[in-house]
Amino acid sequence: MSLPPGFLDELKTRVSLSQVVGRKVMWDRRKSNQAKGDMWAPCPFHQEKTASFHVDDRKGFYYCFGCHAKGDLVSFVQETENVGFMEAVELLARDAGMPMPARDPKAAEKADRATELAKATEAAVGYFRLQLKTQAAAEARAYLERRGLTQPILDRFEIGFAPGARNATHQALVAKGIPTDHVIEAGLATRPDDGGAPYDAFRDRIMFPIRDPRGRCIGFGGRAMDPNARAKYLNSRETPLFDKGRALYNHGPARSAAGQGQPLVVAEGYMDVIALVAAGFEAAVAPLGTAITEEQLQMLWRISPEPVIALDGDKAGLGAAMRLVDLALPHLGHDRSLRFAILPEGQDPDDLIRARGPSAMQQAIDSAEPLVRLLWRRETEGQSFDTPERRAGLDVRLRTAIGLIKNQSLQRHYGEALAVFRRELFRARNDLGSRWSKGRRGFAEAPVAPLASTRALAGQLSGESLRMALILTTLCRYPALIDEFEGRIERLEPSDRAVASLALFLLATGERSREGLRAELARNGHIATLESLEAMGHLRITPFLSGHAEDIDAARTCLEEELTKQAAAQAWESELNEATHDVADGAVEEDSTLAFRLRQAVNNRHAAMSPHANRPSEQFGDTPEARAAFHELLNKAGQAKKS
Repeated sequence: MSLPPGFLDELKTRVSLSQVVGRKVMWDRRKSNQAKGDMWAPCPFHQEKTASFHVDDRKGFYYCFGCHAKGDLVSFVQETENVGFMEAVELLARDAGMPMPARDPKAAEKADRATELAKATEAAVGYFRLQLKTQAAAEARAYLERRGLTQPILDRFEIGFAPGARNATHQALVAKGIPTDHVIEAGLATRPDDGGAPYDAFRDRIMFPIRDPRGRCIGFGGRAMDPNARAKYLNSRETPLFDKGRALYNHGPARSAAGQGQPLVVAEGYMDVIALVAAGFEAAVAPLGTAITEEQLQMLWRISPEPVIALDGDKAGLGAAMRLVDLALPHLGHDRSLRFAILPEGQDPDDLIRARGPSAMQQAIDSAEPLVRLLWRRETEGQSFDTPERRAGLDVRLRTAIGLIKNQSLQRHYGEALAVFRRELFRARNDLGSRWSKGRRGFAEAPVAPLASTRALAGQLSGESLRMALILTTLCRYPALIDEFEGRIERLEPSDRAVASLALFLLATGERSREGLRAELARNGHIATLESLEAMGHLRITPFLSGHAEDIDAARTCLEEELTKQAAAQAWESELNEATHDVADGAVEEDSTLAFRLRQAVNNRHAAMSPHANRPSEQFGDTPEARAAFHELLNKAGQAKKS
């Protein structure tokens, strides 16, 4: 709906900014000059003791010199009441006694009809609350008492009781002047197919009124007292007022509380929300008996940029959380995300608060997992990745998932985060496998530092910084090769953190043009790392990197060779570490498996570094450096045995 020209100007002349702000602050009389419309107060948007919040009533603007909040009359209402623009205008117009502009006839007719039906639902709220006090509701009152609901909480949520008689509610509302057609259309009664007398939609149930953000009762949820009832919880059917996929329980109060800084907590049902509010978590809402819909998700984000989803810690709760991940991914942005508080198994927020108190719930909220972590858990938890095929399957699933994210910048950041998780997972599993034999012998000491000659050998054979520079600058010059070598790039383990971050970014970004990639590197803080690599002397004279002519075949050959060298170097480092542990354990013989492993590692490493070597001594890794390192290990083993 658009506003006619001059409407906002007229509104601002009728309602002063200082009048509206004055409802939220205490003016500093010493600094303020009311006659000039120059008003000062402690800021309502952040905690402070000094009066740094300034209102210029004549110009119609406010500004805080502490937190830099600024705006006009409408934006102040939006921020303090946590409402949208049009709702803020409606609130101000109501205060000013100004009618909102007329809408089209069909919309006006629909609004008038909804107003009439709301009279029926409001009358039903009063009737159900009275019925909760009757003898017929004794069992319902006992149940509510067992659940810990005090009278103030019953009053706050307007909880009532629908009697078990077939048409008691219908008759009571008609007696109050509500037409039968309105009772039926509001979802409170149903007319049978045979044309008989209408019967009540809710019978023998504890009743929870459902209100829209404006405070209008749009429907009900009913909890059956009969354990054999077909549905334990029953919502109003869809009506002109009520669509359960587009409504949230406790929406209005939660929005106000979230606007005051409380975290928005999304629970599963009515009782969870009531328990949360009673425990001090007033920004609590719940979907109405179904999984969260896309419309409800958008409603949540209009309340808070990062709602906390607090679902039951059982299989069904986890399943709902995982489904919500897929629903949310296409809509994520820098200002729209989710966190997940997975509660202990078998407990919902109500159970947790009653068992361990509000502090346990606060701890669950504080430790809520970000959506990216839950996505990772979904794709990896309880699974084995012991074959290349299973690892490839994981890669496909993760790429498919983050491909749903429409925000390209956020998609890249998700790719980077998942790449880190992946490296941690596979490195941990590789470390576990490589230490298995020592675990059997009970080896639990800290790793022993490498010997001097082995460090010298490793340094001589590695040349990691030059190799990493050549690999990464080649990929940045020819981004089309990133996909071709993706699996081998993932296995790189740069020791330099900035270089490692650059490698992860290349895997995460989908940009495959050279100019576009450099722009992305600049935007994400990696361009300085790339430029430092490009400045290395030997790269400036490499033809396919230094010249203007393109030679992707030469670049491909270079990557093949350098990635092979790096893989061999990493394998050599791993064998050196293993050998060091075994030497410290005193378990080395000259003809042992360790001797074979070490010689084979040197052989493989040398073969990778010098593919054309053909001397027998080189083929067996029988270089002076290798012999020196190996014999020093043997000497260390002998000393360990003697001691």
